[in-house]
Amino acid sequence: MSEAVLISRDAAVATITLNRPEKRNALDLSLRAAIAAAVTELEKDPAILAIVITGGNEVFAAGADLNLLADKGSQDVAEIDLGQYWAPLAKAQKPVIAAVSGFALGAGCELVMMCDMIVADSTARFGQPESRVGIMPGAGGTQRLIRAVGKAVASMMLMSGEAITGERAYQLGLISDLAEDGQALLRAQQLAKSASKMPPKAIRAIKRTLATGADLPLDAALNLENREFLLLFDTDDKTEGMTAFLEKRKAVFTGK
Repeated sequence: MSEAVLISRDAAVATITLNRPEKRNALDLSLRAAIAAAVTELEKDPAILAIVITGGNEVFAAGADLNLLADKGSQDVAEIDLGQYWAPLAKAQKPVIAAVSGFALGAGCELVMMCDMIVADSTARFGQPESRVGIMPGAGGTQRLIRAVGKAVASMMLMSGEAITGERAYQLGLISDLAEDGQALLRAQQLAKSASKMPPKAIRAIKRTLATGADLPLDAALNLENREFLLLFDTDDKTEGMTAFLEKRKAVFTGK
């Protein structure tokens, strides 16, 4: 595994730490590839049931490394195919939680928004300042942002380049939880631990329903939800979970 990221494991939870501090975790191709490889590895590891991504206590990721893009034309950027590096994360079936302290800007903010949950502290700053260098977000920074915070705030962030604080992000619903300063990673790992104890098939069904249903008309989304709901009644984990609840004991899920 590349030294551009560090991976640690604690029971069923793995933590990926972006490891380019001298560049404020600017996302060059090597770091993007390392993130993709780490997520792919952990997705395949049956012992890991939840993933945390962090940049550390000082910065999450300050954006794309402009050395990668400054001299490129549209065809050059298309051939790099930046989307290939985000695909493993966007398609991950296990819960992925971002722990954010400091700047999460541009591609860093897009990376955060690909995660299922986001935990931040008051030092966090979320922004999409790409317009300041003559471009716009290209990995979900407009579409995920408008769905999270609405058109008015998304327009402000995208057109003025201004970032919002961790507190504002929490008020707007961009992030899942606001931790005490310096505690974002710990809180994210706590949530990951909770998620890792849930039956995997139920978690995957929830992820599919959230990912697909959000862009469907309500009737279609409800039908999707009902179909996933019914399918879970044919799983061993549903029988174990309900039986354990009725018997007032801790459930032992097998993922079947």
